[in-house]
Amino acid sequence: MYESEHTKFMRELFEKDPTLVEKQLAARAMWWDKKSNKDEQQRFKDSSIRQKSYVYFGE
Repeated sequence: MYESEHTKFMRELFEKDPTLVEKQLAARAMWWDKKSNKDEQQRFKDSSIRQKSYVYFGE
């Protein structure tokens, strides 16, 4: 059965350090798994400056 080099690398990595999965989940929770706050999202949207259609040249 074929196994890519990347799959083999990941499998061996997780075998070497079994705590890596827990670290990976903790890092994901820290950066991505956040509760959505609608008031804060609206504040970010309202405070943003609209980008010009073509930003590479000045006026």
